[in-house]
Parts: sequence; C-alpha cells; structure tokens
Amino acid sequence: MDDNLYEKSGNEIIRELGKRYSDYRKRFGFTQKDISAKSGLSVFTISSFENGASTGITMASFIKLLRAIDSLEEIEKLLPELPKSPRALFKSQGKK
Repeated sequence: MDDNLYEKSGNEIIRELGKRYSDYRKRFGFTQKDISAKSGLSVFTISSFENGASTGITMASFIKLLRAIDSLEEIEKLLPELPKSPRALFKSQGKK
C-alpha cells in the first residue's frame, strides 16, 4: 500500500484496508459471520468494508474489527506514541 500513498484518496486507502482486512480474516480462519458475532457489526457492514463498497467505516468499527481478529495491538502502528523531545529529556535530567 505504500506505493505513492500520498497520491491516493482517503477512499482508495480505505478500500485497500478493507481488502487487507479480508485477507487477515481469512488467514486467521474467521468467516464474516464469526466476525459479526464477535464485533457486533452486521455481516453487511463487514462485507461492504472488505469489498470496497463502503468507505465510510468509523474508527470505532475498525477497532471492533481488529479486536475480533485478535489484532487490536496493530492499532499502535497507525500513530505510534512520540518519544520525549530532547528538550523534555534535558529538563527531566536536570531535576534529578
């Protein structure tokens, strides 16, 4: 997905995430019905996300989908916590 990422629209990126989610779900051996039961989302919503028909998925729904395939920790890769700035590190060292 990294190829020319900034040239892609938000909808294109979401469609690619949906396809990737489908690949993960299948690799882990879950059906859409399994994911529906675990996430509380409808099979229609899951199917629409996976096949690119719906690009309006909410972050809350995406988190439910990650949780349903036991991959919630992957959310950390979206926006990792920033390390302390050099200034903050310097200030914290001076207080010792």
